[in-house]
Amino acid sequence: MKDMDISSLDVGFDVPAQPGMDESEIQTPALILDLDALERNIVKMGDYARTHGMRHRVHGKMHKSVDVAKLQEKLGGAVGVCCQKVSEAEVFVRGGIKDVLVSNQVRDPHKIDRLARLPKLGARIIVCVDDVVNVADLSAATQQHGTELDVFVEIDCGAGRCGVTTADAVVEIAQAADAAPGLRFAGIQAYQGAMQHMDSYADRKAKLDQAIAQVSEAVDALKRVDLEPDLVSGGGTGSYYFESNSGIYNELQCGSYAFMDADYGRILDAEGKRIDQGEWENALFILTSVMSHAKSDKAIVDAGLKAQSVDSGLPVVFGRDDVEYLKCSDEHGVVGDPDGVLKVNDKLRLVPGHCDPTCNVHDWYVGVRNGKVETLWPVSARGKAF
Repeated sequence: MKDMDISSLDVGFDVPAQPGMDESEIQTPALILDLDALERNIVKMGDYARTHGMRHRVHGKMHKSVDVAKLQEKLGGAVGVCCQKVSEAEVFVRGGIKDVLVSNQVRDPHKIDRLARLPKLGARIIVCVDDVVNVADLSAATQQHGTELDVFVEIDCGAGRCGVTTADAVVEIAQAADAAPGLRFAGIQAYQGAMQHMDSYADRKAKLDQAIAQVSEAVDALKRVDLEPDLVSGGGTGSYYFESNSGIYNELQCGSYAFMDADYGRILDAEGKRIDQGEWENALFILTSVMSHAKSDKAIVDAGLKAQSVDSGLPVVFGRDDVEYLKCSDEHGVVGDPDGVLKVNDKLRLVPGHCDPTCNVHDWYVGVRNGKVETLWPVSARGKAF
């Protein structure tokens, strides 16, 4: 994609816009990025991490974009990215990201083989393990390819998905990784995903207090066998302030802070204020156009189910309270317009309910500044789900 001449691509077929166009000319539905807001979010999180002595490994699964990841490194001091799948990680490594954590388990032999080859491209690769049997498979693959992988032992600290639950299990896997050729025990993966979207700050804190106690117990157990972890990694947009003040974690994995979405925006900070009203700015929008207004009280827009994910709720019309996105089908969105203020071809910015899967259904980000298209970035790892 780096060598592609964007200017040669057709607007409305290959791309939704070209640099220099007005925002009003962007073909919809399209993902647009408010570059000023995005940059402010990135700088703010970077400053926070540095002030608290934390590394920040941004979550690549949120945006799936090499360009955004590099901006996070440049402006926010990010040390690298998290990915959830091997193919996704490979996109970032091939794009020049040099420190990649696959924050997931890799068990399929073909995927393990591809993972073990990634360090040949010049990147440090970390993988999560929650089963001692997996250690032997990873070791065999690295020996075959003459590479080395770092290993995080994953703790299930409340999400109820992958990860071990006892300190003894953490020690067992860490010792196996430490002894295995081609592997290096590097630390702990302890991301509490189940509480990230809980509205109440106090409720989120209670869940993290439990997680921190669990992780602390595991760290103490590792120290007793001379395997103190280099990194204890976790933390998301809804919890990073807890991990960074824990005295246990030293690496954050925040992702959605950069773009924000409607679901995250609803959660409350320590003062009871929505986090999209001061803590973080909405930088990601689905730009949509009114395609029909045959009904006096509703406008039909061109962003339906195929332009977004609604698993976390419907999108919110940004900056307006006179119209409301009410429902959607495959290709249509219904916007309540009781006062008839909208007209055909009007454009609306929608804040998606859930940014990660919404980004994954688009090919391009259209970067906008001061009402003009400044850049186009491909959604580099779109579809890389294996």
